[in-house]
Amino acid sequence: MSKVSASLLAAHEPPPSVDSHFHVFKAGHSLPGARYTPPYDASFDNWQTRAAAVGVTQGVLVQTSFMGTDNRLLLAQLAQHPETLRGIAVVTPDADLKALSALHAQGVRGIRLNLAGRSHDMALWASASDLWNAMLQLGWHLELHTDAGRLAEVSAVLPLALPLVLDHFAKPVAVSMHDATVVALRDRRSRGGQNVHIKLSAPYRLATSRQDEQAGELARLWLAELGPEALLWGSDWPCTNHESKADYPALHSALGEWLAGDDRLVALVRSTNPLQLYWP
Repeated sequence: MSKVSASLLAAHEPPPSVDSHFHVFKAGHSLPGARYTPPYDASFDNWQTRAAAVGVTQGVLVQTSFMGTDNRLLLAQLAQHPETLRGIAVVTPDADLKALSALHAQGVRGIRLNLAGRSHDMALWASASDLWNAMLQLGWHLELHTDAGRLAEVSAVLPLALPLVLDHFAKPVAVSMHDATVVALRDRRSRGGQNVHIKLSAPYRLATSRQDEQAGELARLWLAELGPEALLWGSDWPCTNHESKADYPALHSALGEWLAGDDRLVALVRSTNPLQLYWP
């Protein structure tokens, strides 16, 4: 094949498709006192096989809550698949620029604060100015997972300049422009906090009896409120504690349903947005 033909072929290849939220772990591995210990393996190869079958080529590996700040498995996966993966680690509030720079060199692009089912007391994090400054220097973001309706109180103590990525539709209580979560993000943006992304993922973690229907409503609400550039898609594979939902093709196709079959929007959410955030 000539160089010209190869270039033309590459120009017509679809852009990379990104799963912005999945996990890997080993059976029986968790920190002492963790609220969950997985009874099965969730391997990178297992995820990749499922992802590749629906055209997903890249992924964002998110540290699990039950492994805490032990990021060794996550970093090992990033080292083995540097072109395919980016990572979100868990650190303590006193982590400094030196520690974060080492993680950055290994493919980490943010930290996760998972408060779901836990205390939402932000006292230690509110005073973590060195950590926030280090993240800003590196171009990182804070990934937040809160209980339903608790985002407003948590985000209120975070620096406006700090980019936020909000897990699982941001979990407002109601699909309403007047919901406290929506109002809090609107207020944050009005005061200069522009860099906010929402992960359209894991509708089964919403506190509602009509999760599938509400997922679409929330996707359209955030589209109207924050704009299409703020949206990401993630599978949440292997859907811990909701393993019956771990049907990757169904998780993948749900995005099109939530966005009413708008192929342009789907491509933006699945490709353009995550590539700009995690592979700038």
